[in-house]
Amino acid sequence: MSSINTEPKLQKIRIEIDSLDAQILQLINQRAAIAQKVAKIKHEYNAKAVRIYRPEREAQILHRLKTNNPGPLDNDTIIRLFKEIISACLALEQPLRVAYLGPAGTFTQTATLKHFGHAIDTIPVATIPDVFRDVESGACQYGVVPIENSTEGVINHTLDMFIRSPLRICGEICLRIHQHLLSHCESFNQIKRIYSHPQSFAQCRGWLERHLPQAKHLSSGSNAEAVRQVAEETCENAAIAGEAAAELYNVNILARNLEDEPSNTTRFLVIGNNEVPISGRDKTSLLMACQNEVGGLHGLLEPFAQQGISMTRIESRPSRTSLWEYVFFVDFEGHKDDPKTQQAFALLKQRASLLKVLGSYPIAEN
Repeated sequence: MSSINTEPKLQKIRIEIDSLDAQILQLINQRAAIAQKVAKIKHEYNAKAVRIYRPEREAQILHRLKTNNPGPLDNDTIIRLFKEIISACLALEQPLRVAYLGPAGTFTQTATLKHFGHAIDTIPVATIPDVFRDVESGACQYGVVPIENSTEGVINHTLDMFIRSPLRICGEICLRIHQHLLSHCESFNQIKRIYSHPQSFAQCRGWLERHLPQAKHLSSGSNAEAVRQVAEETCENAAIAGEAAAELYNVNILARNLEDEPSNTTRFLVIGNNEVPISGRDKTSLLMACQNEVGGLHGLLEPFAQQGISMTRIESRPSRTSLWEYVFFVDFEGHKDDPKTQQAFALLKQRASLLKVLGSYPIAEN
């Protein structure tokens, strides 16, 4: 059987790829140069008030790319590539400083990089209040905090911070959470102790009962801290965490995707000092309270139904000001400046004892 020489055909294709790479390189740098011009115009107009990062503008760009994507690359890949291009272009003037719930290697850091790209300065802090404090003080322009998990529910520490913080919600991030078993051990039988955050233990409860019933569960402040501890110790120990922590601390992944719910997702919020204009696909978060009387909550919810506004979440928390009084955290589809939202707010102001708009922001591109 005679062999077919494919080298001439491959060489022709390689030349075509080289030509396209050269065009892509030129176009990316042209985009960066134009981004610099935009930044210069903004600074000449008002250097003090200039905002380089515009969440609504970025959301419009990414949504347009998804809509017009002909393939074969899928939308997630296209979004990830262009996030990095946009991030690099913005960083030519000054990288954003973004605080997040650390330490390095946490899912919150992964969410931060997914949203902003890698051309930023990520600042790990120890607690959720520290994230708020760094943004309020101006040490960082933005912060990223977890708000809820699809299987374990809301993060109350974050909700409580919004009651007293002047910061606004500028964006959201939805991150699929894949929990992995990390260890220097070679088999499950060697593992006697597992370190992780309580939320991760809860998300992997079924898997752990089936595969590691003999192991003792030890709580850590974060998954990344659990991996760091395992990395410094000998065998018999393991941690539950994400891939970023495994790479950061050079610990082997013994088993992947331990989460009991395949769709396990955590939602994060981006907090900052600025309001975000309408992007066209927005969500609004607010907190409100009513008098402790019959029909009080119904009176708060009725304006949304009257205006055809779709609520996506409602949570209650103690007000911390009066015994047995609560504030309600509400998410709904739409922007605070939409006409029907304004009409609903007009009624709410008459009925609510407290109404605080936490922010309107683009809906996350999953």
